[in-house]
Amino acid sequence: RAAEWQLDQPAWSGRLRITAKGSTAFIKLEDKTSGELFAQAPVEQFPGIAVEGVTDSSRYFVIRIEDGNGRRAFIGVGFVDRGDAFDFNVALQDHFKWVRQQSELAQQAQDLEQGPKLDLGFKEGQTIKLNIANMKKKEGGTGSTRPRPAGPGGLSLLPPPPGGKSSSGERAAPLSTPAQLPGTPITDSLLSWPQPTAAPAADVWGDFAKASG
Repeated sequence: RAAEWQLDQPAWSGRLRITAKGSTAFIKLEDKTSGELFAQAPVEQFPGIAVEGVTDSSRYFVIRIEDGNGRRAFIGVGFVDRGDAFDFNVALQDHFKWVRQQSELAQQAQDLEQGPKLDLGFKEGQTIKLNIANMKKKEGGTGSTRPRPAGPGGLSLLPPPPGGKSSSGERAAPLSTPAQLPGTPITDSLLSWPQPTAAPAADVWGDFAKASG
């Protein structure tokens, strides 16, 4: 009980810090001016015998201090402000919560290493089928038409329309005279439309007719 202590005349007053090394937390009592260490209490488990709360107050605790040579002593410590006592509790709880999490992660990793390992390799004769979309080449498509053969000079030659009619329905007039572009001399031999040959004379086959008679 904290009421049995001499709270109005404490044996020592100073600063309390909590540090950690590995899984062990250390409660350090230090001089508030120089920072000189007065005593420290290693805590390996919380709640545990190293730190215990009193029954009649939430601001006072009993801690077990050690000097490093095997000597131990139990002393009572208290905080003037209740918020500082709350932070003292939370700091110790957070540290040992982290210790438990690290231990669980290490145990899970060890279980995975000791457990059966999955064999993801291909067995002899085993195959795998991959279905990749848009990889088949279309055959017989309309977009693979052959280009028209080009005439002399790289121009395409189209056959004349049947009946001598143009695409607009008008009849094409015969070219009696050669066409000529403005400023370009064109001779009759270049653009002259071929004229029909004269009909053969009636007596071309005369000799053969006389021979047969």
